[in-house]
Formats: sequence, structure tokens, C-alpha cells
Amino acid sequence: MKEAQMTIPHLFRCPISLDLFSDPVTLSTGQTYDRSSIEKWFAFGNLTCPVTMQKLHDPSLVPNHNLRHLIEQWRQMGHHFHPEYSTTIDPLLHLKRNIESPHSTLQDKLQTLEKIPVLMDETPSKTPFLLQIGFLSLFSQLLFGKLDPEFDGKYADFEEKLLSCILKLVPFGEFQCLNMLKEESKLESFLVLFENGSGMMKQSLCRLVGAISSSPETRELCAMIGRNHRFLQGIDHLIQQNFETSEAGIEAISALCCLESNRENLVREGLINGLITYILNTETKERSSAGTAMATLEQIVGSERSGKEALIKDPRGVKAVVKMVFRVSDHGGSESGLNSLIMVCYESLEAREKAIDAGVLTQLLLLLQSQCSCRIKSKARTLLKLLRSKWDEEQ
Repeated sequence: MKEAQMTIPHLFRCPISLDLFSDPVTLSTGQTYDRSSIEKWFAFGNLTCPVTMQKLHDPSLVPNHNLRHLIEQWRQMGHHFHPEYSTTIDPLLHLKRNIESPHSTLQDKLQTLEKIPVLMDETPSKTPFLLQIGFLSLFSQLLFGKLDPEFDGKYADFEEKLLSCILKLVPFGEFQCLNMLKEESKLESFLVLFENGSGMMKQSLCRLVGAISSSPETRELCAMIGRNHRFLQGIDHLIQQNFETSEAGIEAISALCCLESNRENLVREGLINGLITYILNTETKERSSAGTAMATLEQIVGSERSGKEALIKDPRGVKAVVKMVFRVSDHGGSESGLNSLIMVCYESLEAREKAIDAGVLTQLLLLLQSQCSCRIKSKARTLLKLLRSKWDEEQ
């Protein structure tokens, strides 16, 4: 038995029991323990991480599926790994220690972080090991764990590289790790970074919101972000600031719309105006996210009566949608524009008048003569018939 135990790789042993993991779970600190061992630790009244001794504000246990899978592989291979296993793991552990160590300089940590994306691109097979060792939890803890509310730009490069690594790892890892942001202090760190960070930081955080919105494991966190006044106002400002950052803002709004409750919040916080502004400002841009903005607007208008009212009430709202009806390079935007106009024009005389004043009839005729799909042409005819029938009723 002792001989068998000696062959267990160090990373497969629970730090508390020193036995082989049977149900590995990870804390918000990035440390992994066997579920039974850490639950006993908590049962004795301990509210810290046994290895780091950090106080745990969030004691949730996230199953470490990557580690469990590796242990199963190890068992299937007769408790042996390929000889290259140790030569793969040891350098990664060294990288992790460099980032964790209080003795490492900021420059050393920056250089180490720069190696992670390169490593993943050049040797994709090492990505599961990065997750198993706990890099994703570590990076998340470092970025959101202890940020000064006053924000010190001294560590901006370090924070940007941490976030870049998180975005690189998240698609392969446990989305539940991001649920640490449900803790008030960590969400505050997220907001401070978003409000005070560089344009690159803001764009990266928008992409992180996209990742959060894409997983059922972080649905509750998505709802929390979707009702946060500071974040939504920040997104609105981002959209209307400049073209480069506004695209990331549009993608974040689109991602948040996956939840119906978020759509209502977006209307209440005035994000309809932001979407309209973005669409109107993309007229001279060859490449943009106007199609995404229009699809998002369609989603909101289709599910929220207040969304329809906000669109009609905005002096530029219907005009912006009409503009999207005939876009040679964006048939998806055309379809969303048509769907939105059909919804608002069916119920509102004001919307019909505004659409006609904005030149919708010309746009529809151009669309019918274009090379667009039969489905889009069918919707264009539907809108034309709707406008004509409503006009006849009013006469």
C-alpha cells in the first residue's frame, strides 16, 4: 500500500489528507481539496483556505472536473503517466510559484504571464494541465481579490495581462470559477477596473461578460451584472465614446440580453438610446457591429413593451431602424430591422408616420430589387402591406 501511495503524483493528493483525490473541489483561492476533507475543515469552524490561510468570504466548492479526468486517465494507465508528464508539470508549477510568490518582482510576474498565452498557442496539450494546477482560479483571485477601491494604475499592465490570460483559459475551464464575482468585494473590484481601466481593459471586461453570459453555470452572475446600475451606465458611456471601444460594449449588451430580466433593466437604464446612437454612427464605417446592435434591439423590442415605447419615443429611434432595412453588406441587420419595424408599426400610428418620414418606402423598394434572400424579401412585402393596410384604415 505504501509503495502504491508513493507512486501517486503530488498533484493528485489532497493537501489535507495526503490521500488520492476522490472528489476534488476548488476554493475561490484556487486551491483544490478532496470534498470530504475540506468539509470537515469547515465543520470545525475554520473559514480559511488550509494552504494559503486566506479568509474565505466565498466558501463555495467548485468541482474540479479537469483534475478528476486526469486522475481517471492515470488509473486507466495502470497508475503510470507518460515519462513526459513530470517534465510538463514541473515547469508549469514553477510558473505558478513565480506568480504566487511575494518575493517575485512585478517585472518577473509580468514576464511569467506573457508566457501563458504563448504556451497555450504553441502547445495546446498543456492547457488541461494549466487548469488542473489552478491557474484560472489563481488569476481570477489576483485580479479581483484585493483591488484598491482608489485604483492605482501602477499595476495596470499586470492586471491587463491577468485578464488576457483569464479570457484565454475560460473557454477550456470551469465557468463556476467566475462566480467569485457574486461576492460584493470582488464585484466592486470588477467595477473599479471597468470604470478606471484603459480602453483595452474595458474591452476585455466586456468580453468576460460575454463569457459569463454564455454559460448556465454563471447565469445568476449574469443577472447580477445585468441589473448593476454602474456597469450599465458604464457600458452606455463606452458605446458613445469612440468606435473602437463601442464595439465591445455592443457585444456585452448583446450577451446580457440572453436573460429576459436583463432586457428590462437595459431599457430602464437607457441602453436603447446607446444602441440607436451606435447604429446611426456606423453609417460611414465599413466594418462594425451594427448588425449585432440591431439584432439586440430587435430582441428587446420583441420581449419588452417598454422597449417598443422607448424606441418610438426616441426622436432618432425609428430612423435608425429604417436605416438598417437596406444594408448591402449586412442582410442580418436588414432582417432584424424589418422585424423591429413590423412589431412597432403594427401597434403605433406614430411609429408608422416616423418610418414613412424616414424613407422606409424607398428602402423597402431597394431591398426588393436587391440580391437579398427570399425570406428578407417576404418580410419587406409584409411591412409594405402593413403600412398600406393601416394607411387605408386611417383614411
